[in-house]
Amino acid sequence: MSRPTARASASRRNAEVLLGKAQKRETNFKLEQEREYEALARKTARLRELRLAKEAAENESEPKARPATRSPKARRSRQT
Repeated sequence: MSRPTARASASRRNAEVLLGKAQKRETNFKLEQEREYEALARKTARLRELRLAKEAAENESEPKARPATRSPKARRSRQT
């Protein structure tokens, strides 16, 4: 059986076509995941910058208030 039969050749071609399609789907899926990851990273960086800018603006606009001093509360002894 040195020469493949027509049936075996057809099966091999079909398998190679299916494999090629599966590899193409996998490649496309990985590219889409990469794009989504990059988009999420850009969004996160933008939101972080906005938050930091907001916090900086709030710190500049607020007068530096001293923390209110509270009188110490009397501790109650534990009753047994």
